[in-house]
Amino acid sequence: MKERVPLVAGNWKLHKRVSEAVALVRELRAELGDGFDGCEVAVAPVATALSAVAEALRGSSLRLAGQNVYHEPRGAFTGEVSSPLLADVGCQLCIVGHSERRQLFGETDAGVRLKVQALLAEGLVPIVCVGETLAQREAGETLEVVLGQVVLAFQGLTAAQMAPVVIAYEPVWAIGTGRTASPEDAEEAHAAIRGQIASTFGPGVANSLRILYGGSVKPENAAELLSQPDIDGALVGGASLETRTFVPIVRAAL
Repeated sequence: MKERVPLVAGNWKLHKRVSEAVALVRELRAELGDGFDGCEVAVAPVATALSAVAEALRGSSLRLAGQNVYHEPRGAFTGEVSSPLLADVGCQLCIVGHSERRQLFGETDAGVRLKVQALLAEGLVPIVCVGETLAQREAGETLEVVLGQVVLAFQGLTAAQMAPVVIAYEPVWAIGTGRTASPEDAEEAHAAIRGQIASTFGPGVANSLRILYGGSVKPENAAELLSQPDIDGALVGGASLETRTFVPIVRAAL
């Protein structure tokens, strides 16, 4: 078992009504139990289901995550959700910088940095997504793009602030496409990210920081991906929407 405790997080995206979200959580609790060891598991439902899912998770080892956050704690920002509100409803983690947010909603590296800082100020764990497009990959720019995103997301943070952070490497071309980076390619990117963190924040932070893989993770490829030395878990999209596909991925991380 790796020294770093793996994390498997299910990003439910824009799926599941409240009743469906609660039903899925109850199924996960039945399958995984409430005191499983060796792996942390989190679910990220839509914002309207967070409160009900938090109640359904009560007494469980499963953790609750937000899918996005606004960097200001309060104010005239119609439609946004802040870090204090996520914490208030029971969230412990939050995804930021997902490629869908970057591509569809114009999220920038500077914006991701503000969100990371806001989450850390509230005691929430940021799951910071980075990754390259197919065009960038084919141009040989993968590491340049990914490490650039890493540098900008954490600019200005101290080593102590970095301690709880989680990074998710998600090649954009593999998200929701059925295509997956080979274990070797994924490991190369993860190792480079860890090297960048070591260069910026020191080897202690880098060795303890968890880096997840995301991008069409499914039961068929989870074990091989998660066996790589620098891959510390998975950020799972479509396969997290059903117990029969999500639970095997969790078990592959143990």
